[in-house]
Amino acid sequence: MEFTVGQIAGILNGSVEGDSALRVDRLAKIEEARAGAVAFLANAKYEPHLYSTAATAVIVSKTLVLKQPVQAALIRVDDPYLGFTMLLEFYQQFTRAGKRGVEQPSFVGQGSEIGDEGYRGAFSYVGENCHIGKGVLIFPHATIGDRVRIGEGTIVYAGAKIYPDTVIGARCVIHAGAVIGSDGFGFAPQPDGSYRPIPQIGNVVLEDNVSVGANATIDCATMGSTIIREGSKIDNLVQIAHNVEVGRHTVIASQTGISGSTKIGDFCVLAGQTGLAGHLTLANRTTVTAQSGVGKSIKEEGQFLQGSPAFNLRDSLRANAVFRHLPELERRLLALERAQAKPDEAEKS
Repeated sequence: MEFTVGQIAGILNGSVEGDSALRVDRLAKIEEARAGAVAFLANAKYEPHLYSTAATAVIVSKTLVLKQPVQAALIRVDDPYLGFTMLLEFYQQFTRAGKRGVEQPSFVGQGSEIGDEGYRGAFSYVGENCHIGKGVLIFPHATIGDRVRIGEGTIVYAGAKIYPDTVIGARCVIHAGAVIGSDGFGFAPQPDGSYRPIPQIGNVVLEDNVSVGANATIDCATMGSTIIREGSKIDNLVQIAHNVEVGRHTVIASQTGISGSTKIGDFCVLAGQTGLAGHLTLANRTTVTAQSGVGKSIKEEGQFLQGSPAFNLRDSLRANAVFRHLPELERRLLALERAQAKPDEAEKS
């Protein structure tokens, strides 16, 4: 892939400061870039690299004031981070454009419909009575069960497992090893102490533009649907239990576990290694910091939670500050008790 700096500026609706005819053929970090690369500057702490980088072009803010001359051509945009993200998306679409057709051996079950302009890799499996939309890419060793529906432009990477009756919207990304629609963890205790499996007869619904990370698991509902709403992003190694509902444009970081029937609002952020108990509700725009455990519903929107059990971030930080000084506070308390005891002993004598 090779483009001129001017062409890239056109893609990003930006303007060029420097030679717009220069050609670039790769993307790189600003501190590592070499000739022929385009980089970006969004974080002020990386600005010194702007004046020493070997990159041919750098995407920067329209408002950036240079402190010294630069050798690279500058592509000025409103938001450099968003601009570089758009360029990555363009590059990704460009490189995937060649993935078309069917590699053999692959399998499609009876009654299934496959849209045009798609791709099915070798050893991929599509079950019976599925509907696969236009431009869907199914990579090798991916397994799609019976009666699955997948919207246009979705990508199912190698080794992903999609259970029967799953519904996946348009432009979703299912990364390698993800499992969508496996049985929820439902077992009924018996009088003899054993557990009897509860049939899980629901499904999973992913709305449009959902991303599911590698080796993430989303369980089907016991009845009804486990639902991931539009635009939500799920990291690698996340566990979402049966009948959970995740709101629109919510992000969930790695190693998070969400117990059954919990409802998460729109625009929430669950940082890494967070845990949520079952049958809870998290209000819109709730943020749960890393390694926190949420054991009760959060009804007020816009809360920042920390700790286990999680509570308001500001109160949690104050509590942690006190906790760090507990040994010193204990020594002072013991000293005060000893000082108080001495006058009492003197009076008795």
